[in-house]
Amino acid sequence: MRQNGMRQNFCAVMAAFIWGTAFVAQSMGAEHVDAFTYSTSRFFVGFLALLAICVFLRRTRKEAAKRSGPAYWKTLLIGGFWCGLAMAAGSNLQQKGIETTSPGKAGFITALYIVIVPIIGIFLRRRASWTVWFSVALAVAGLYFLCIQEDILSIAEGDFLIILCAFCFAGQILLIDHFAMQVNGIELSCAQLFFVMLFSAVGMVFYGESSWQDIQMAAGSILYVGIFSSAGGYTLQILAQKDSNPTVISLLLSLESVFATLSGAVILHTQMTGREYLGCVLMLAAVILAQIPVPSLKKRPLKNA
Repeated sequence: MRQNGMRQNFCAVMAAFIWGTAFVAQSMGAEHVDAFTYSTSRFFVGFLALLAICVFLRRTRKEAAKRSGPAYWKTLLIGGFWCGLAMAAGSNLQQKGIETTSPGKAGFITALYIVIVPIIGIFLRRRASWTVWFSVALAVAGLYFLCIQEDILSIAEGDFLIILCAFCFAGQILLIDHFAMQVNGIELSCAQLFFVMLFSAVGMVFYGESSWQDIQMAAGSILYVGIFSSAGGYTLQILAQKDSNPTVISLLLSLESVFATLSGAVILHTQMTGREYLGCVLMLAAVILAQIPVPSLKKRPLKNA
């Protein structure tokens, strides 16, 4: 099983922090534009920002010549297509599901990708230690206390769409785990954002309801989320997953729920309950436990008497 380094862990936590704190900006933008228009706009901004960075790095780094062959570009486009498709499907299913379910339940069900990732990993012959599995269970319990406020967990129509959304995000994590080993992480993120923008634009053409004036009113939110959450957050995710254990990375990324709750309390002055604090503690404990190395179970040779 691949072990995580400090750089990968830092990138994953920073991605979760950016996504969590961007929740306030996303909520403000959703007041002015529909989901497809907002997604198209934010990912367009993120794509342009990353494209400029990629062009700059290729002109300043000598090793860029090694990433110019037809095979490399083919792998990059294929990786960007599949990762972008999974992300676009997950984002739009989530937004559609939120229409008929509560935000707390949507957040809890979406974050269940931390369970789906290691389960799918079994079929891909990727083992996880018992501490990681226990951390997953602990994180699910933490997410429940953090996100579910109702006394009775009922099933709404949108819940099934959110479940499909969780599978899409789990698939995106595993796809990145595959392609990040073959191409440059920043360029993969740029290609991914391009295809998410493209797929969202198709939805905007057929189902978009926002005008240019609406987009202007949400411009601040779109720029912030596009640059920091889309370009920055998803690039950090790819850099974190490069040569890392995808299950542990998914646990770190799930801290987005903790940062979203904390940022809402700080920025919007919302009051956190004891139940929410307990959820934060359980999730942080799960993340710390997942980082503890497991000693080898192989038998040690007997010493000579």
